[in-house]
Amino acid sequence: MAGRPLADRLRPTALDEMVGQEHLFGKNGVIRRVLSRAHLTNMIFYGPPGTGKTTLAGIIAGMSGMELRHLNATTATTADVKEAIAASTSVFGSNGVLLYIDEIQYFTRKQQQVLLEYIENGQITLIASTTENPYLYVYNAIISRSMVFEFKAVTAKEILPVLKRGMKILEEEACEKREVDEETLLYIAQAGAGDVRRSVNILESAFYTADGKIEKSTVDALTPRIIGNFDRSGTVHYDLLSCLQKSVRGSDPDAAIFYLAKILEGGDLPGACRRLIVMANEDIGLAYPQAATVALSCVESAMKVGMPEAALPLSNCVIFLATCPKSNSAYLAYDAAKKDVLEGRGQTVPPYMRPSNKYDGYIYPHDHPNHYVAQQYLPDDLKDRRYYVFGDNKIEAAAKAYWDLVKDGKK
Repeated sequence: MAGRPLADRLRPTALDEMVGQEHLFGKNGVIRRVLSRAHLTNMIFYGPPGTGKTTLAGIIAGMSGMELRHLNATTATTADVKEAIAASTSVFGSNGVLLYIDEIQYFTRKQQQVLLEYIENGQITLIASTTENPYLYVYNAIISRSMVFEFKAVTAKEILPVLKRGMKILEEEACEKREVDEETLLYIAQAGAGDVRRSVNILESAFYTADGKIEKSTVDALTPRIIGNFDRSGTVHYDLLSCLQKSVRGSDPDAAIFYLAKILEGGDLPGACRRLIVMANEDIGLAYPQAATVALSCVESAMKVGMPEAALPLSNCVIFLATCPKSNSAYLAYDAAKKDVLEGRGQTVPPYMRPSNKYDGYIYPHDHPNHYVAQQYLPDDLKDRRYYVFGDNKIEAAAKAYWDLVKDGKK
């Protein structure tokens, strides 16, 4: 029906029409196997937008014969939830009600607890979708009663057949042809960055914008320079920063520079800067202490000049950090000490360490050879605790050798 968005008209109505997600509803996909056994359970779908989560919920409702009720957690209230659940007691819900909640991460804990009651008594079967990590945003009790499925970005090649079908529909409706080669269609598919709906929307706009032939230049004019599922407040944002840090930690400068580019072109200069300072201290640490100073200098330069020039000092920083020797000894030492603090240990420090005791009994290290004297500094219940272990790198090994000599009285 003309007038409806093309993406809506191309929406699959059966599993065989779905694109991508071979691991879920391909020939041996886990969801296909679950549905083939006529056993419908609560499900949580998570992954980027435009990958088929809402579409699949509709298909499952049709296959099950259940009444589908659809709520969006960004606007729905607890009253809306209860109204949807009430359908399960009506004649229309005689086969059961499938409640689909989109963006469930926006429901409060209390709203999710309301759902739990009806899930447990079997009044509803819940399918929830989210673009965030469900283990962080969905109530644990709901997760424990659901199967969790990850949806992945759809590849350009998988999107291509959808665009070809879309072209036929557009040409039939407009009663005119548009010339477009497969390379340009693939370009449109790539511009969607794994989001089928976005690719279809770009195609539709390009069709009505182009004059006779759809060119790549037409697509470029309709596509933002920054593409991809980059959301500064969402999981994708933290995923990219995590990928950057893991690449640096893994001493892979090529992967590190790729993720830096993805973050900066996604518009998050401050996030990249903060993470680089963290990496210099957490992952390089005492193996090359000057790395923290270098990182800070590069970050200050980047923030002063702004993008696009900020990419220059940050590129230097990322590659420098990726190729530096690594040590997390200081980070591990702090983590171990924090554990003791949080568990309430070490409440009473030695008397000679306290000003209130006038440091009576304290031995001043600078009055002794090598500015060192054996003395207890930790509280009695932790006096033998060892938090810091020298890392196996050149700088920490040299420090260890020095202190081994000093503490053995040999220097």
